Amino acid sequence: MTRSANRVTALLAGAALAALGIAGIVASLLGAAEETPLLAGVLPTNGAQGGLHLALGAALLVAGIAGRRAAKTVNVVAGVVLFVLGYAGLFVVGTPYDVLGMSGAANVVHFAAATLLLAVGIGTERPRASPSR
Repeated sequence: MTRSANRVTALLAGAALAALGIAGIVASLLGAAEETPLLAGVLPTNGAQGGLHLALGAALLVAGIAGRRAAKTVNVVAGVVLFVLGYAGLFVVGTPYDVLGMSGAANVVHFAAATLLLAVGIGTERPRASPSR
């Protein structure tokens, strides 16, 4: 298995998102029904958000294992999904439409992860031009 920036990023981000998703699902199952559970005392979560993080994490892990091309594609797709999620969170926090239990801290996490995944997915491993002679 060859190492590449996309594969390493997919594996690390996938593990982090999967762990965050599992923690979110467990916290929502163990939390009181009338309260929104907090991860690390700051990040509100619920089962839907945990499931989304777990699905993105699993996709990144599988792509990281599958190969460079798959990792690059999934890094970009997951980055776009997280960017859209962060952007939507700017408008839905505190409204009845906030079905994912978003907050300002969650938006920061989503934008940071999106920036990392998109920067690596788009900005690395471009094909090299053949030398002209």
